[in-house]
Amino acid sequence: MSSILDQIKIKNQYLISILSVGIVALLCLFTRDYLDFKIVGYILLVVVSVLSMFLAIKPLLLSAILSTLILNFFFIQPYYTFHISDAEDSLLLVLFFIITLVNAVLTHKIRRAEKILQVKELRVNTMKLYNALLDSLSHELRTPISTIMGAIDTIQSKSVPISEENKENLYAEIEKASLRLNHQVENLLNMSRLESGVIQPKMDWCDLEELIYNVLDHLKDDLKFHKVVVKTDENLPLFKLDYGLMQQIIFNLVFNASQYTPKGAKIEIKVSYNLDVDFDYNPDKLCPCVITITDDGIGFPENEIDKVFDKFYRLQNSKTGGTGLGLSIVKGFVEAQHGKVKLENREEGGSIFTLSFQTVIMNTKEISNE
Repeated sequence: MSSILDQIKIKNQYLISILSVGIVALLCLFTRDYLDFKIVGYILLVVVSVLSMFLAIKPLLLSAILSTLILNFFFIQPYYTFHISDAEDSLLLVLFFIITLVNAVLTHKIRRAEKILQVKELRVNTMKLYNALLDSLSHELRTPISTIMGAIDTIQSKSVPISEENKENLYAEIEKASLRLNHQVENLLNMSRLESGVIQPKMDWCDLEELIYNVLDHLKDDLKFHKVVVKTDENLPLFKLDYGLMQQIIFNLVFNASQYTPKGAKIEIKVSYNLDVDFDYNPDKLCPCVITITDDGIGFPENEIDKVFDKFYRLQNSKTGGTGLGLSIVKGFVEAQHGKVKLENREEGGSIFTLSFQTVIMNTKEISNE
């Protein structure tokens, strides 16, 4: 199938070559009485030069040969014959053919060399990303796997008696390590989905308050040394968002805050929306929904704020570990729902992530009617 497509592509290139030279020559033919054939030669040389940027070598050679023949037959006297009575015109025609041919071949080779260089650079960058991913994963995955294996060996050991209380602690460690391992695998799978472009949000009525508390429950062990505050309106309406994507977004942002702020730091999650939406003049019920996640930690270096959402990027002075995928997934999932994410440092210290969505809202009248 691919060979047939390649043949069709080559045939199209031959057609483009013939039509391009033919159309330009036809236009010049109407002004032949006013143009010297040397000027027509320059114009055809430009046409071949442009074609050399796009076509393969054989269609290019055809355009060079065709240009020479057309220039001789239609524009060098005597017209409509390949005979040339003037030796100077013959020399100019030969030079035209050589220059056209050399120009086409050299431009084609330069273009091919640039493609090879781009492929090499892409491979080098891919290897760098691959090595960075392996380095980070080797740390991030080794720790929970070692914890799980060590705990299981201890529980199964018959030589050392273990109390029920210690067993419960080991089971808790296994559960915690399993959740951490699952989090890393989820990030890898989500990044794969983003890269392949298969993210299709399933928009449905979403209770953001319930969602936030579910996330905090999953992160209770990571947040036990932090003060978490949730601020939502008492009559917070439902928004049409993808529950699964929003859960992963909030999870990654709160988890990131728990890992990169000192113990005792405050993490505040706030949901706000436009209270003045006039549904009579807004039949689509679109409402700006804004979610902010704020901490009073050390914030981000100003020169790195624009890079934190890049895939595999980790802050230069950050602690070891981490794959650099969490925030890039946040950005991808937010944009998949046609939202925007912004990171800023707070004047009083710490950072604030702002998620904004122009989404559909279910007003309180509809909720009471249901």
